[in-house]
Amino acid sequence: MDTPTDVVGRVAALLRAVAASEPDGARTSEIARSVGLTRPTAHRLLTSLSEAGLTDRDAHSGRWLLGPELFFMGNAAKARYDVAALAHPVVRKLAQLTGESAFFSARRGDETICLVREDGSFPIRSHVLHEGIRFPLGVASAGMAILAFLPDADVEAYLARADLVADFGESHDPEALRRRIAETRAAGWAVNPGLLVEGSWGMGAAVFDAAGRPGWALSLTGIERRFSSTRHKELGELLLREAHNLSMLLARH
Repeated sequence: MDTPTDVVGRVAALLRAVAASEPDGARTSEIARSVGLTRPTAHRLLTSLSEAGLTDRDAHSGRWLLGPELFFMGNAAKARYDVAALAHPVVRKLAQLTGESAFFSARRGDETICLVREDGSFPIRSHVLHEGIRFPLGVASAGMAILAFLPDADVEAYLARADLVADFGESHDPEALRRRIAETRAAGWAVNPGLLVEGSWGMGAAVFDAAGRPGWALSLTGIERRFSSTRHKELGELLLREAHNLSMLLARH
């Protein structure tokens, strides 16, 4: 029999999976597979969540979406947690200056979650990231930028418990991550050379809280030829400057 803790953990995982599928939603089987549940169990829990207004199901497609109660809860919590409003002008500025898609992501435990996306003027875009999508630390440029500037003990503890190879390949084994962490610390910014989707590159810089901890990241993504080595310095320095300014703004907030 499930304990209350088990059920809460499953519900939280289901809600995160539904959030990651927005705005199109996902089928029951897709959600069940992503969280490691059987389809009947996932359907039972999603249906219960729907009755509470926490999920919604499209009558035509059968896809699950976030429910209206989450909107009201989010509004209630916004005053305490809405750093996205402060970050939005910075993200828009990055998109305008570079022509690329720009993002603001937050650390949540061992993951990053994308909070803000702004597309630049360049017509070919990467669609790897969108609002609500989550990745483990060390995956994508935002997660690498945050991971690299955690204390060494925290980095090693994370690498010991995280198993990224099964989902993201050998380029995310501990030794490969340690190499990219060292490169990120040396440069100040992280580079993702198409490790998630071939041909889709990204760069990111950590944003720090008032205590100097990396809690967020600014990042840019685009096609490979837009992220040539000759442009790394230009984009990296721009990311660092805006990340520093945003860190100061968030510390005051």
